[in-house]
Amino acid sequence: MPNATRGWAIPTATDIAFVLAVLAVTASALPMALRPFPLTLAVLDDLGAIGGKPSFLPLPAAVVVLAVFGLLQPRRVRSAFLYVLLGVAAWVLLHESGIHPTVAGVACGLLMNVDGDPSPATRADHVSRPISAGFAVPVFAFLAAGVPLDLSALGGVFTDRIALGVLLGLVVGKFGGVVGGVFGGAWLSVRLGFARISPDLVWRDIVAVSVLAGVGFTVSLLIGDRAFQGDTRATTAVLMASVIASLLAAPLLRIRVRTRARDDI
Repeated sequence: MPNATRGWAIPTATDIAFVLAVLAVTASALPMALRPFPLTLAVLDDLGAIGGKPSFLPLPAAVVVLAVFGLLQPRRVRSAFLYVLLGVAAWVLLHESGIHPTVAGVACGLLMNVDGDPSPATRADHVSRPISAGFAVPVFAFLAAGVPLDLSALGGVFTDRIALGVLLGLVVGKFGGVVGGVFGGAWLSVRLGFARISPDLVWRDIVAVSVLAGVGFTVSLLIGDRAFQGDTRATTAVLMASVIASLLAAPLLRIRVRTRARDDI
C-alpha cells in the first residue's frame, strides 16, 4: 500500500499514564520495583518513535541548552523562571532541528535532580502535575482522538491493512515481535548482563507488564496524526489496541497478585 510505511513508528510508543493507571487499579499489591520497568520503557520507545530527520545546525545549540539545564541541577539553583526559559529554548531548538520537541521534555525530566527531601524533581512534579494530568493530557487525548467510534469504523480495523498492522503491532508485536518485543528485549538484556531483574520480581511479573506495553494511546495518536493526516484508520486501531492490551494484561496482573498473596500465606 503506498506510503503505508510512514506509520511504522505508531506501535512503538507506550502510554505510561494509562499503563500506570491499569497497574494501580489491578496490581497495586505487586512490588514497587515493577513500576520503573514501564517508566523506562516509555521513555526509550517514545524517543525512538518521535525522532525525525535532523537539521544539524540548531541541534548542537539544543544540546548545550540541555547541558546547562543538567549542570544547574546539582548546584541547587531554584529559579523556576530560569528552568522554564531553558526548557522552552530546548523545545524551540529541537523543533527547528527536525527532532520532535517532545524530546526536550523527556530530556529535561531525565536531567532533573532527584536528591534531597524534597528533591527538585519532586517539587517540579508537585507544581506541574495539576497542569499536566488535570489539563494537558485530557485535552490532548480529546483533541488527538477525533475519531467516530461507530461499528463500521471499529469493524474496518480488521479489514484495512494499515489499521490491522497498527493493531497487531501494539498488541502482539510490542510483547514479542520479530526481535523479541518488550519481554524478549528485557530477557535478553538480563542474560547479556546489560540489566538485572529485581530480587522482588519474577519473569511472570515482567510478562504481564510486557502485555500492558501494548497500550499506546497519546504518543501513538500523535505519530498517527503526523503520518496519516486526516485519516482516522490508524487512530481507531490505536484506540482498539489500547483497550485490548489493557483487557489482556489486567487478568494476568490479577493472577500475579493472587499468586503472590497465596505464596506469602
